This record gives sequence, C-alpha cells and structure tokens, in this order.
Amino acid sequence: MPQMGESIAEGTMSRWLKKVGDPVKRDEPLFEISTDKVDAEIPSPSAGTLAEILVLEGQTVPVQTVVARLETDASVAVSATAAAPAPAPAAAAPSAPVAPVAAAPVAASAPAPAQPAAAPGSFEDRIRSKSSPLVRKMAAEHGVELSALTGSGVAGRVTRKDLVGFLESGAARPAAPSAVAPVPMASSYAPGGFGFDPPAVEPWPGDVVEPMSKIRRLTAGHMVYSKHTSAHVTSFFEVDLTRVSRVRAALRADFEKQHGEKLTYLPFITQAVVQGLQKFPVLNAAVRGSDIVFRKSYNIGIAVALDWGLIVPVVKRADTLNLVGLTKGINDLANRARAKRLKPEDVADATFTITNPGVFGSVMGTPIIPQPTVAILCVGTIEKRPKVRTGPDGEDTIAIRTCTYLSISFDHRIVDGADADQFMAYVKQTLETWPEAGRPA
Repeated sequence: MPQMGESIAEGTMSRWLKKVGDPVKRDEPLFEISTDKVDAEIPSPSAGTLAEILVLEGQTVPVQTVVARLETDASVAVSATAAAPAPAPAAAAPSAPVAPVAAAPVAASAPAPAQPAAAPGSFEDRIRSKSSPLVRKMAAEHGVELSALTGSGVAGRVTRKDLVGFLESGAARPAAPSAVAPVPMASSYAPGGFGFDPPAVEPWPGDVVEPMSKIRRLTAGHMVYSKHTSAHVTSFFEVDLTRVSRVRAALRADFEKQHGEKLTYLPFITQAVVQGLQKFPVLNAAVRGSDIVFRKSYNIGIAVALDWGLIVPVVKRADTLNLVGLTKGINDLANRARAKRLKPEDVADATFTITNPGVFGSVMGTPIIPQPTVAILCVGTIEKRPKVRTGPDGEDTIAIRTCTYLSISFDHRIVDGADADQFMAYVKQTLETWPEAGRPA
C-alpha cells in the first residue's frame, strides 16, 4: 500500500485491475485505492505475473502493507487460485507483510469509548497521531481530545466519520487544551436543541441497498461539517459573456492547433476570479479560531464531476498563469482526475473554488463552501438570451447576448455581503469588458 502523502496512514483497496495469473507490464495499472485525499490507480513496479493477492477489495490497511506478490521469473508457473488474505505476522514491521485490517463500522449515535493509551513511539501511537488535518482541526474547535476516542481506522485512528458521530451523540466531551474557547456545534439532527431523532430508514421490498463508496462517505462528511462550520450566504449575478464568446471564437482554432488544448469559457472566468481575489483578499482567506489568515497564494480548486463522485483538484499559483497556462492546468487536472492519476498534492491547498454545474444545464446554484476556504463560485449554463440594450442615442433595442449566472457562496463569519458583491461586480465587469482587439494576458 503506497504512501500517498505525508499525512496518509492507511488506504482502502478499491478494485483489482488484474487477477491472479494475469501477466503485468511495468507501470501498467494494477489496482485502485482510496485514501482520505484521492482515488488513484497504482501502477505495477515491475513486469511479471500476478502470483498472489494479499489484500482484498474493500479492505483498509496501513501504508507499506504488502498487498500482492509478483512473479518476475517467466519460467515459474503461477496457479490462478482464489486470493486470500495473508496471516498476520507476529510483529508489525514496515517492510514485512501485514495482515489486512478492515475498517470497523462505528454507529453514529453511540459515543466512542475511551481507548487504552498506546506506548509512545509504538506503531499504534504513530498511526493515531496521523489523523488528518481536518479531523485534528475539528477536534480542536470542539474541545475533543482525539487520544481519548476509539476510532474505526487502523490502530484506533480517529476518522472524520468517528468524530462527527461522537459529536452528534451528545456525549460528554473530553477536554482538549485550546487557546480559543470552542464554539459548541449543534447536532445536525437536533435543530434548535429540541433533541429530534431522525426516523429509522428501513429498506422496502424491491429496494436495493449498497454501501457508500469511500469518496462518497468523505464528501458527505465534509459537506455536513462545512454546513456546521460556515455561515453560508449566496449571492447571484447575471454576466454577459458576449465579448468573451467573440474572443474565444476568434482564438479557438489557432489556440487548439498551436497548444493542442480545447479552449473553454472556464479559463477566462478563472483569470477574472484571480484578479478579483487580488483586489478583495478576504475572499482568498481562511478562519483560524478568532484569526483571519489572508492567503498570499492563489490556488484555485476546480470541481470535477466523476462517474463515482466529485473531486476538486487545484490549479496552483493561478496568478502566475496566463490564459494558455490556465487552460493547460485545468484540462490536465480534469483528465488525470477521470483517469484516477491525481496525487494528494493535486487536491490540497485550495484557497478558492470554482464549480461548473452549468455544463449539465443547471441555471444557477448554491454550492457548499469547501473547508477551510471561505468562498466558492458557481457557474451556471452559458446560453443566448434576449436582452435590452441601450444605443448611443438612448434608444432601447432587443439584442441576443451570450449570458450566464454566476453565484458565490461565502462564509458570513468573515466575508460581508458588500465584500462578496463588490468582488462579483469586479468579476462581472472584467468579463463583460474583455478586450476584443488584443489577446488577453
């Protein structure tokens, strides 16, 4: 199981792309994994034949676990027998095969019991200390000591699902030292503190029940956490993209021939957004307790819809890229996301996010803010609409214009409506006055 990032302690075997007995080429995709950060295809480290599968689909194991064995000697016959987990070794060593450890389900309504303290420096202690930054941030904000909880992850590692379940259980919380007094988080199932319990969901005859995928569970947990954390407000602007449409039409053929990339509206919008963030820095910020962290990097997350979920790869240092660079960066990340070839760093450190449901025909939306950022822009469908235009002599005429609705969801804890609306007005003006004569920067 590869180490897919410094803070990643375990991975889930999503799917084997080869079966025992199959020949495998070097760097050929061998299996798929899911982690807290990404879903990814893992290539074979060498050519050979898949001789043994040690970790089955759906099992979660620590990084550096041996998940399979390849036979690289072509003269050795490999029997295509059923794969089975290897027996657990007596001691867990980083280079030795480790028995697969399946994540045990934790009931969301039951408080997590105290767990025995792990010996300092032990495997369990090291793994437990690798809880994701989001889990540690949640625990700090709500005054929960992670070492006092039993998690469903390997060696008792507390996952986001465990922590949300513990917070929603209403159990007494072990105190955690914090410089800022934590703000209590009301249960999502108890609005107003009335103690409402959700009705139990039972499948009816003919229903199909299937477990959520790992990416779906992570998305669900993050969305609920964000709604609990940020004071969501959404503002809408209609934007005339006729000028951008003309520039795009003029550049498109030569652009695609020269750079081999499809020129869409998204790079234009992204460039306008980056310029707006530079003028209104509170939209490119984060909240740390009672502090506001103004980011000096402009890393734009671009939401990508996949057949199996949603992921947000990040265009790093977008302020240093021109239209060509933004186009290549956005297209590259989207292509690698669909091919499951993203790395953990590709989905980390976003300072602002753009989502584009307009490609599916959505007119406008109210997206949820990705934590720990404070704003997300939604692009509605781009279409031709009849608009009233005023001529040079003051006469009104009906004209056909290429338009879209842009909406921004922002965190009202630190972003005032005036800030968000001025930012949107700037983005609108930038797009509507895009220079038609010359190529944009």
